[in-house]
Amino acid sequence: MRGGSKPWLVEDGLWERIEPLLPVVERRFRYPGRRRIDDRRVLCGILFVLYTGIPWRYLPQELGFGSGMTCWRRLRDWNQAGVWQRLHELLLAELRSAGMLDFSRAAVDSSHVRAMKGGPATGRSPVDRGKTGSKHHVIVEAHGIPLAVTLTGGNRNDVTQLIPLIQAVPPIRGRSGRPLRRPRRVYADRGYDHDVYRDKVRRFEITPVIARRGAEHGSGLGVHRWVVEGAIALLHWFRRLRIRWEIRDDIHQALVTLGCAIICWRRLKTSV
Repeated sequence: MRGGSKPWLVEDGLWERIEPLLPVVERRFRYPGRRRIDDRRVLCGILFVLYTGIPWRYLPQELGFGSGMTCWRRLRDWNQAGVWQRLHELLLAELRSAGMLDFSRAAVDSSHVRAMKGGPATGRSPVDRGKTGSKHHVIVEAHGIPLAVTLTGGNRNDVTQLIPLIQAVPPIRGRSGRPLRRPRRVYADRGYDHDVYRDKVRRFEITPVIARRGAEHGSGLGVHRWVVEGAIALLHWFRRLRIRWEIRDDIHQALVTLGCAIICWRRLKTSV
């Protein structure tokens, strides 16, 4: 399949990487029931929802991607099997092999999204008139490639997620020697200004570069921090991630991780 103007159509190169990660489901010999819809077509349906933001139940049947419920179940099952996380790590390793990862520095930031149906990892947001929402906490390397994203309630303070974000960065292989795991420096804005957390970051042998509250703007740190804002904008280019419609936090996290993997795949294609 070729994406073109329809980015939800899974490209051959991406499918070659995803297919080996999918769990094999044997068809029952007795009472086999209806034939299982092809995994690649179902993945197109998942991506269609991710890109367009359409509710699962309204997924058009004429597309041939199966029902919205089928796509939702497959997304859930593949997430439980670790497919999306392994895909993200695989693409990060390929980016490192291509010399496209820079761990000399990283940047962290967060973005609030409204949670229309509530659920775990939600809370009353102080930046959205107390509306129920969630936060996407993102860490990227020097070029803005997403390394990890965590999900919390909208009432959680950004600084409390600084250490969990660093710990969420997976070991990235792709070259001989030890895998990459820790950047040399971490850049953050004033929302992360707390000396206790600076000390915690240093224990990971990472230098924290965090703006001080009350300091004048124009310190120059934004030169290095803007890449994480760009990564958040790319994540929210997927319409399903702009607002959290999923009650289950694991389903929303699955879509976020899949979005990170797609961003990595686009970067990788530029090197081929």
